[in-house]
Parts: sequence; structure tokens; C-alpha cells
Amino acid sequence: MAEAGTEAFSGQDFRKVLGSFATGVTVVTTRTPGPAYGMTANAFSSVSLDPALVLVCISAKADGRSWVEKNDAFAVNILAADQEEISNFFASPDRPRDSMAFQHIPYETGPSGSPIFDGVAAYLDCKLHATHEAGDHVIFIGEVLALGFDPEHDPLLFHGGRYKRVR
Repeated sequence: MAEAGTEAFSGQDFRKVLGSFATGVTVVTTRTPGPAYGMTANAFSSVSLDPALVLVCISAKADGRSWVEKNDAFAVNILAADQEEISNFFASPDRPRDSMAFQHIPYETGPSGSPIFDGVAAYLDCKLHATHEAGDHVIFIGEVLALGFDPEHDPLLFHGGRYKRVR
């Protein structure tokens, strides 16, 4: 391996390396004055246990950025292994953004007002704690207001550009 900073690399090389790290798949949701908003994201991590903080990274150009900032809140829905369709739906740039966006996805509203999907492996409902701009993304740190998990649901994983399942 080359020393850090001594070898040029492309954006595609960078994506391939990052793709070698297995991640869980989440849909970050928030409320809007009209229909709720959701987007698939795998840039999610814990930050602190006390206080309970998590982070999500959202493209600076994404609609989700402005909605999270306006609401000071978001939820992280950690998808279950059987929720690949939900991931694909919220990852699609052509998905509906009106009242049809959540038409076939049952959910409840968390304390922040953000949608919490039925059947997820886990969820965290958060109020916005801090925001940091970083490159072409914004890092949103949320303080957890409510959480839950279902040990009966294995999580949906993403690795090497494909969905994977826990075996």
C-alpha cells in the first residue's frame, strides 16, 4: 500500500474503497408542512452515549437538508433485511415527493414529528443538536429523543454496491 497522500486517486477509486466497508441501510425522515420527507442514507453513525447523539450525512444539494434544518429534527429508520424495496424507493431521484411518497409505507410519528416506519430493525428519533458543513455534504448531529429495536428483524446491509443480509 502507498503512504497516505502520495498517490493520486479518482472519485471512483474513493467510492470503491468506501464500498468495501459494510454499512447498515437507513432511511432518514423528517416532517414537512405537507407530506413527510424521506431519503435513503448509509452515512450514519453513533457519536456519543452521554448524551445520546448520532449523526447522518446529507448531500448539501438534497431537499432533505433544508427540511432537517427547518424542522430541527429527523428520524433514522434502520431498515430490516426484508425492506430492500423501501431503500430503493427512497434512493430513487424519481420518487414522488407529494402525498404519494408515503402512500404504501406504514409508519407512526415519533416525538419529533418525523416518520418511524413499521417493521424496521431499529429507529432513533432525534432533535437537531449541531450542524457541520463538510465538503459536498452536511453532517447533522441529532440528540436522541426516542428509540426502539426489534431483535426479531435482521438489518439490511450494503457492501460492494449491493445489498447483503446477515447470515
